[in-house]
Amino acid sequence: MVNIGSLINGKEYVGNGRAKYEVCNPYNGELVGRIDFATEEDLLLAIETAQQVFEQRMKKMPAHQRSAILRKSADLLESRGGEFAQLLCKEAGKPIRDAHGEVGRAVQVLRFASEEAKRNDGELIKMDSAVGGEGRIGFAKRVPVGVVAAITPFNFPLNLVLHKIAPAIAAGCTVVLKPAEKTPLSAMKLVQLLEEAGLPAGAVNVVNGFGADLVPKLVTHPYVKKVTFTGSGPVGYKIKELAGNRKVTLELGSNAPNIVFHDADLNAAAAGMVKGGFAFAGQACISVQRIYVHREVYGQFLDLLVPLVKNLNVGDPVLETTDVGPLITEDAAIRTESWIQEAVSQGAKVLAGGQREGSLLYPTILVNVAPSMKVVCQEVFAPLVTVIPFETEEEVIAAANDSDYGLQAGVFTSDINRAFRFFEALDTGGVWINEISTVRQDNYPYGGVKLSGIGREGVASAIEEMTEVKFMGIKLG
Repeated sequence: MVNIGSLINGKEYVGNGRAKYEVCNPYNGELVGRIDFATEEDLLLAIETAQQVFEQRMKKMPAHQRSAILRKSADLLESRGGEFAQLLCKEAGKPIRDAHGEVGRAVQVLRFASEEAKRNDGELIKMDSAVGGEGRIGFAKRVPVGVVAAITPFNFPLNLVLHKIAPAIAAGCTVVLKPAEKTPLSAMKLVQLLEEAGLPAGAVNVVNGFGADLVPKLVTHPYVKKVTFTGSGPVGYKIKELAGNRKVTLELGSNAPNIVFHDADLNAAAAGMVKGGFAFAGQACISVQRIYVHREVYGQFLDLLVPLVKNLNVGDPVLETTDVGPLITEDAAIRTESWIQEAVSQGAKVLAGGQREGSLLYPTILVNVAPSMKVVCQEVFAPLVTVIPFETEEEVIAAANDSDYGLQAGVFTSDINRAFRFFEALDTGGVWINEISTVRQDNYPYGGVKLSGIGREGVASAIEEMTEVKFMGIKLG
């Protein structure tokens, strides 16, 4: 059991009457650690430190040095992957296999950022393309914005933190990080690792506490030039409102549609839906939620899907054999259970799962659902999928787009022309063909439309969001 506070300029701030909070294992309630929450004075010190370190160190640091720090951080994280995976398992309830996968992705993010730190250079502009531009040279350079406020969620407490910190370091920015209070331990361990790799103290400062207490003051401080948030829609849009004219990136929710046509590889599609709908108990914003299956193969697809879901191992996340662990809290499981019961009362049928044991919710398949049911039109964020038949392309496009969200979608078909039609027609930030919506690589532009967010992540895209373009023109003699 560990006790942490906030980390500001390389120093930990604990005790002295600071409010305490317990981090407990979502599976068994065991105490994992205690946090001393940041005071308002701590928060202001963190922001002021970030500004000072930006002006004095990070904006002046050469690209090769930032790249080397990120590369060494990747090597250190890889060498200590087992420690980080165990911590993710304990504080987030993430099955140990998934935890190892998250660590591996986090290592990749650091390596991508290390490479991008050397490529963030701008462009030469051909000035004589304009009438009167003869004898002139112009170039645009990308410069770091300054202090970045990063607010992160519980579900990927290592990788999603790095999707904000690593691009900021690559760009030459500094960060004030507010991790989720339910999963702050891995974030603190990560920032300490970055400093061990050579990152100047104060380049990334961690403030722990409830978002309602810290975020309004954080995102409105005049030193903060960029806000990046991953979490729920209502909170995200409130942050956008508070942030005013600052640069803002929001990565929010979804109820991802996945479409299976009669010409698809049904075995691959069914296996993919199981992985995408139930990994980490469905607690990912791009988890498979709505599965639309062509009526011609609807029964055949269910015959493949249902046994796979029923065979998933549910239980202790520390066991290598566990496929589905707990939701982050028992309240989250109770909420989902109530949505299932409500859907059943309105005519839905449970083909698998539906039962709850504490914070564990057994992987659930619902059919006979209607678009107005919460399990269809809202974000479930739990191990639950709905399976819905369709007959025509026009019908399923309309159904898939009938959502306030638009993050990612999956389409399974062997028809390349149909693949391109659906890429154009689906109102989402990303479309995977013959792959589930839940896939996210860390090197492509990732983000949504509608209520799924604003801006794009993925290391190169995030760096663009954390820099400004500055132009210089020269008139030659």
